Formats: sequence, structure tokens, C-alpha cells
Amino acid sequence: MLRTRLVLTASLLAIPYAHGQVAERDLGDFDLKIGTTPTRSMAAGLVQPASVGTLHGGLDLTHNSGFYAGQWSPSVGLTSDSTLEIDSYAGFKHPFDKNLGMGYEAGIIHYSYPRLEATDSHEFYAGLKVLDTRFGAAFNQAVDSRNSTLFASLHGLPLLDVDMSFKVTNHQLDSPYVLGSGAQVVSFNDWSLQLSKPWKGLNLDFIYSDSSLRGEDCSAYSGHNPQCEGVFTVQAVRAFF
Repeated sequence: MLRTRLVLTASLLAIPYAHGQVAERDLGDFDLKIGTTPTRSMAAGLVQPASVGTLHGGLDLTHNSGFYAGQWSPSVGLTSDSTLEIDSYAGFKHPFDKNLGMGYEAGIIHYSYPRLEATDSHEFYAGLKVLDTRFGAAFNQAVDSRNSTLFASLHGLPLLDVDMSFKVTNHQLDSPYVLGSGAQVVSFNDWSLQLSKPWKGLNLDFIYSDSSLRGEDCSAYSGHNPQCEGVFTVQAVRAFF
């Protein structure tokens, strides 16, 4: 059964001298960015998206050579239905044809949940950029599963003038999940398609997510999507700073 959700999020992070949603400063050979919007295409939770809380933000430090490091918190866990998450990342990004806008990126993310036990994980990622289109892949070794992800992001689709991103992940469980019927689930896939468009000061996101599990099998679901079966989400995000 397809479910529909409507989500309204306000980004609240006070930043002095902020321009839009990101404040940027030059520190010699380094570039520092602080803001309520992720500054990385592959890092900062786009490979493994998380539900954005009412208070979120992060910082990113980049060297002229292409090396970078940063932290991004999609939620600081102020509400009863959210938890503190801190994503720390480091990597290298380099253009190999500036005229065609081509380049590559590779790095590692550490997902940390300080208030939860035995939940931290690492993710290795790599991406290729061609003009405003990005393709990426990631491998995550979680507590009880191994997850492989393919990711694509297209900026400014013709006619519609919207951004589109698509993600599909294969989850391999370390130990089979035994259902009440006695059947076992050893692996599953999930995917999501997102269309994004700015509108009157809001960032509108239209997201469809689903997985290969159905019915009783959904008790084994532990993927990236908010629910096991098909969900259509309309999300409106307003940044106040």
C-alpha cells in the first residue's frame, strides 16, 4: 500500500555573517564553510540520507590541494522522536577537466550516534562529476549488515527545472532474519527517487521510496527509507538563517 507523508522542516542555526544557508571564510590555504546546508555532494549524508531535525548544521574545511574534512549533524536530537547524529568525514576531490566540469571524489564517513550503544558505522564512497551531474557509489559496514549503494544526482532537468536524485542500496545481513513463519531474510534492496525545486523561499522535495520486502518480510527491514513499503513524501524546508 502506498502511503503519503507531508513534512515541514525549519532550519534554525544562527551563523554570523551568513549568506543564504552557508557562511564561508578564507583561512590561508584553507576554505571554511559553516551552515545549515550540506556543502558536499557525496559526504554530509547524501549517500546515507537521514531525517533532518528541527536543528541541524555542520562545518567543512577544504585545502587548496583538494583534501577536505568536516562534520555534519542532520539532527541534534532535541525532539522525542529524533536522536543526536554526528557524521564526520574526510576525503579528496579533484577536477581533471575544468572545461567540461569533470572531476572525481573519494573519502570516508563515520556515522556516530553518541546516545545509542553499538550503532556507529563507517562508509567508503567515491564519485564522478560531469558538468552538473554526479554519479557515486558507497560501501557501508554497519553493525549487523553490509550495504552497497549506487547514487545519481542530476541538476536542473530540462523543461521541469527541477533537480533529481536516485539511490538504490543492496543490504546483506550478517545473520539471517528469521520470520514468524520460519522463513528467513538474508538480503533485500531499497531505493528512493527525489525531485527538488525552490519555490517562494522554500525548498520543496518530492520523494518516493520503496523496498523489495513485502508483508511479513518487512519485519526484517532496516534500510535507509522511513518505511519498508512504498511511501510518497512531500517535504518543505525553510531556512531562517
